[in-house]
Formats: sequence, structure tokens, C-alpha cells
Amino acid sequence: MKKIIVSLLVLVLAMGIVGCNKDNAANNTASTGGTAEGTTTIGFVVSTQTNPFFVTLKEGAEAKAKELGVELIVLDAQDDSTKAASNMEDLITRGVDVIVVNPTDSDAIVPSVEAANEAGIPVITVDRVSNGGEVVSSVASDNIAGGKMAGEFIIEKLAGKGKVVELEGISGANSAIERGQGFNEAIEGSGLEVVAKQTADYDRSKGLEVMENILQSQPEIDAVFAHNDEMALGALEAIKAAGRDIIVVGFDATDDAVASVEAGDLAATIAQQPDIMGQKAIEIAQKVANGEEVEASIPVELKMVTK
Repeated sequence: MKKIIVSLLVLVLAMGIVGCNKDNAANNTASTGGTAEGTTTIGFVVSTQTNPFFVTLKEGAEAKAKELGVELIVLDAQDDSTKAASNMEDLITRGVDVIVVNPTDSDAIVPSVEAANEAGIPVITVDRVSNGGEVVSSVASDNIAGGKMAGEFIIEKLAGKGKVVELEGISGANSAIERGQGFNEAIEGSGLEVVAKQTADYDRSKGLEVMENILQSQPEIDAVFAHNDEMALGALEAIKAAGRDIIVVGFDATDDAVASVEAGDLAATIAQQPDIMGQKAIEIAQKVANGEEVEASIPVELKMVTK
């Protein structure tokens, strides 16, 4: 009888130890943010979620991640380079398999890319590039070509002669630099004169404010090229309030911009297809995680949207 009781006590103790071990394992997984074994974890730092273009970029990435069955961690940099660096550090600490980053500033993101390199985490950029560090692949439209398309469109509409305003994107962002470069290359040697050039940080309210000031100082303006649709729509609002007739061309083909083109207000916008960019970035990230070779540059087609 004693032997039976001892055996039962040993069995109960053993079961208790197994249960504790299981609880500890579960707690460790929860605290470290662990994922199912074999699942790819991709970190995605997006520059902002207040701009419809980048909302669509994120949604494209999320849709592809769901389709591929990968875990996607999305962090919003809120158009702040310091916040972007903090987001990158967070993903490095979590030990994600790949980082996809849409830089707020192409120079400011470099130390973060280098930190990921040191941690052995591959980095992919989307829409905007990093001006340093090792980037496995870059998914983006040809911003220079898009700027040229806008310039050529305005030349055609003004019959090669007129006064133009250029609203620039965030200073330091390669997209702003390249779109401006393409636009100015297109109009060089034509009869178009840039009478004002000012940044409005890719923001609609700033586009409105900057355009109001320019309208007061420039009595003659025939066209405006804005580096994105948000600034273009802000500028258009200021122009309407001033009762002036000025051609406005944007860039990104957001839903609001396309609706404005169809209504006959915005003259044109360059379509970048951010949803496809997001999808391609995740596709490439999954390939990199699987050890596959990928192209250093992945272009996404542009097109002009007019009425």
C-alpha cells in the first residue's frame, strides 16, 4: 500500500513540473513576440500615415503579406526622421528577418540602415532610397521620368511659353530631388520660366499656405507643378479662392487627385501605383528571407492621368 501511495505522489509531482514548464514556455513566447516556427517576419517602416499615398502603400504591403502568410510589423515614422530611426531600432531589437523601409529622409536613414547591416538583417527600400548603407533591393518608380512627364505636359498645354511655380516635397527626400530634377530637365531650353520654387513638405495644408503667399507675390502664373497630389490639391484650393486660372499638375494619382482631374479641376497627375509598390516590396522581402537572389532595382511603371 505504501508503495502505491509513493508512486501516486511521484506521478502528481511529475505532472506539476511538466505543467510549469509549459506555462514558462508560453510566457517566454509572449514576452519576446515570438512567432510560429518557420514564419517569416518582415518589419515595415512607413514614412507617414496621414498621406493617402502612403496609406495605400501600406495596404498593398499588408495584402501581399496576408497572401504569402508572412508576419508584417508596420511602424509609422510620422514624417519624423528621429521617429524613423527609433522604429528601425525597434525592429532590429525584435530580430525581424527583413526590414522594408520607406525613408522620410534619404540621408537621415543611413545610420539605421548601417545598424541593420551590422545586425545581419537585410534592408529593402520602397518609394524612396537610402543614400548609404547596404540595401539589397529598391522598389520605386522612376521619379526623374515622372518629373519629365509633368514638364512635357505643361510645355504642351502652354504651347512652350509661360510662368511656372514648383512646389517641392520634403527637403532631403530623394523623391523630391528626382521629381524636381526631371521637371527642370524637361523645361530647360523651353519658354517656361520658374518664377517661384518652395517646399511644402508633401502636405496639403502647407501647399495651400505656400501657394497663397506665392499668389500674392507673383501677379503672373500660368502653371504649377507640385511634387505630390496633396500639395497640388492645396495649391488648387488657394488658386480657386484667389479667382485665378492656373494649370496645376500633381504626382501620385491619389483617389482625391484622380477625382479632381475627372471633375476638370486638377489638370493632370502622374500615377505611381503605390499599392503595387507595397506588394512588390513584400514579395522581394520574402524572397530575400528565403535566400533567393533579387534584382537591386525593381521599377514600377508610371502613367499620366488626364481627363
